[in-house]
This record gives sequence, C-alpha cells and structure tokens, in this order.
Amino acid sequence: MEFKNRDPEQKIQYLIRKDRNEISNSITKNWTDQAIRCYLSNCNCVDCSIAKSHYSFVCQMPAVVQILLEQIGHPKQNKINKLLA
Repeated sequence: MEFKNRDPEQKIQYLIRKDRNEISNSITKNWTDQAIRCYLSNCNCVDCSIAKSHYSFVCQMPAVVQILLEQIGHPKQNKINKLLA
C-alpha cells in the first residue's frame, strides 16, 4: 500500500509504507474511530481530517489500517454503524 500526494496544490505529506518498528504498538491493537474513518475512505488522505489539520507529522494511519487488517481483521460492523450514526 503506497500513498502519494494526489493534489499538487495541497501540502499534505502522505505515508509511503513505514517500517513497522516506527509505528507505535498502542495504535495497532484495536480499531479506533480515526482508523475506521481511514478504512472507510479507502485510505484517501485528500479527504482526511488529520491531513487537513496541518500537523507537524506524517500520518501513519494507512499503515496502521494495514496492520489492523492483518492482525485483527476488518472492523466490526457495530463499531462502523456507531461511528456513522
């Protein structure tokens, strides 16, 4: 999974698959609301609230989503429904 800046006018840094050792284990243990939002958008960074907030870090969420999918599977439908309600 590789993500690039899809809009040259925006100054959003996209994650190019990081080494798993650089990603905190604490954010790969369960599906958070932000991870579910990223998953539901198919990791579309252009529409992401984190990317639009101009934080001083590169978002790791696409890599986190990939790890979550591999380690615990897709998010439960009830968590998705609660988030979208």
